[in-house]
Amino acid sequence: MADKVLIYSRFPKTMMARFAERFDLLDTGGKSAHEVFSAAELGGIRALLTAGGTPLGGEVMDLFPELGAIVCYGTGYDGIDLKAAAERNIAVGHSPGANAASVADIAMTLMLATTRRILVADQYVRSGDWAASKPSPMMRPQAGLPGRRIGVYGMGEIGRKIAARCAAFESEVGYFSRTKHDLPYQYFPTLEALAEWCSVLMIAVRAGAETQHAVNAEILGRLGADGHVVNISRGSVIDEQALVAALTDKTVAGAGLDVYETEPHAPGALTALPNVVLAPHIGGHTLDSHVAMQSCVLANLTAFFEGRPLPHAVKTA
Repeated sequence: MADKVLIYSRFPKTMMARFAERFDLLDTGGKSAHEVFSAAELGGIRALLTAGGTPLGGEVMDLFPELGAIVCYGTGYDGIDLKAAAERNIAVGHSPGANAASVADIAMTLMLATTRRILVADQYVRSGDWAASKPSPMMRPQAGLPGRRIGVYGMGEIGRKIAARCAAFESEVGYFSRTKHDLPYQYFPTLEALAEWCSVLMIAVRAGAETQHAVNAEILGRLGADGHVVNISRGSVIDEQALVAALTDKTVAGAGLDVYETEPHAPGALTALPNVVLAPHIGGHTLDSHVAMQSCVLANLTAFFEGRPLPHAVKTA
């Protein structure tokens, strides 16, 4: 008999197909497991598959007394109460670096779209204003990337790939992270110092209590009127109300966002602004990234049910 795996978050069924070949999946569709399945069906659940951003605390873990592994689809695990999991001897796994290249690519896409005002330019052509030679203040020449100072907040796998891509565009690259690394980029000891230096702030830091609203009104003010902010991390890292205010009063020039504080709903105030580019959290949504993430999930689940340590366990240190 195949081992049971509870699908805790809502995923497209096509993304679960590889897992269904190996395991007996109990798919909640994002609903409470006990609403969808009987106690008998849920009996003996030892492994749970979830999206890393979905809140999952100790009270949920306690609903499954035999739970021994929580496996996140993707690199993030900010929704998991790691302390509660450790107290219950529950292993937590994820897919580190599996989607890093795809997320770095969307970061560059958003940076180019906002700094070069691609959406505004697209509308300028579609509206007929370009053909009519109608002046537009939004079409003024913008700074290019050669020589531009780009700050990367967070220098993990994704941050490093973003930095390498920016360097290839002949930009100056600086970064701030908890640790100074042996990298060919300028290190800044604080986020404030990085924001003061750069004109594009790329947010690639892992979400958590210490990064909640780290990019606030003060940081945006330091970025300045010619500055842009790009977020492919988690929406919680930016104070969204402060960002809306900064974009509205031109404290900053623009923003490119793939993540939001409340998903899947981007606030209406952002959607009304012409100087922001919005994407529906598609950073890691490429075919190659999904294959890589699924392979990590399969490796973690297989190891767990075979009594081995998770090969892609979350490292809390």
